[in-house]
Amino acid sequence: MTLIAILVFIEEAVYIYRKIPSSKRSIIIWINAAAPVISTTSCIGMWIPRSTMFTDFTAGIFFAIVIHKFLMMMIKECGGQKMLLRRFENGRFTISTGPCCCCCPCLPRVPITRQTLFWLKLGTFQFAVFRPVLIFLSIVLWTNGNYVLYNLSPKGPALWINCFIGALTLFALWAVGIMFRKVRILLKCKNIIPKFALYQFIVILNHLQTTIINIFATQKIIPCAPPLSSTARGSYIAQQLLIMEMFLITVISRVVYRRKYHDLEPPECAAEEPGDKKQTPKIILNGAVVEDGLPKV
Repeated sequence: MTLIAILVFIEEAVYIYRKIPSSKRSIIIWINAAAPVISTTSCIGMWIPRSTMFTDFTAGIFFAIVIHKFLMMMIKECGGQKMLLRRFENGRFTISTGPCCCCCPCLPRVPITRQTLFWLKLGTFQFAVFRPVLIFLSIVLWTNGNYVLYNLSPKGPALWINCFIGALTLFALWAVGIMFRKVRILLKCKNIIPKFALYQFIVILNHLQTTIINIFATQKIIPCAPPLSSTARGSYIAQQLLIMEMFLITVISRVVYRRKYHDLEPPECAAEEPGDKKQTPKIILNGAVVEDGLPKV
């Protein structure tokens, strides 16, 4: 499954490189590479159990970059930042959305300006920068024996590093959710809803599913099966599930992203209604065409 996923991605990358404009080419290739990369790292971690720490961190770093790329793709699909500001000149962002503020409908709506777009891009960019730094720190502490992944005591660094990474993840997903809620109707013709659904599936399966399985393994709910301990068997099960799930997402992504979509019309043309153009009434008088009551010579 991993090998087929890699081959499907390579074929799709060649198609995107030939058919997609250069302004959106690299972003779409990055987003489509998320599932094959996670499948590859899971396969390596399954066959070489001692490399699980490095494979999980590699997948985490790559997906942190993909989250930022997905936000940039939505802006690019709207025609770029300047065109997006023109389309939503008097619009507002609804910040009472998940995963941070979905239970706070009383929050005010923020006007769409260059500054608010900067803060949204910063919300995903900080995750792409700080998560690799924290993961590098975790690996350094792990090689020294100070970082134990399943030791969540307050005295250990694993709890605090994971909590900080979780907070950064929530802020990044919140920024993407705010942008998606605003542009989902405009970009419906570009299948942005299925693309966002695939992106959300990768988030849930790669983070939430793996975390739940690891918790079950730590609490001995997943029994050991010699020579595998409970934690090793939980990691083994999570990697097997990720390989199958990322294979399906790779195949579905090829169908969604390979289709050809028409570019959006400029705001002036989009705002113009069919009845705006008034035709000059014409009258035929004795075989002569009369416009506005004057005969045409």
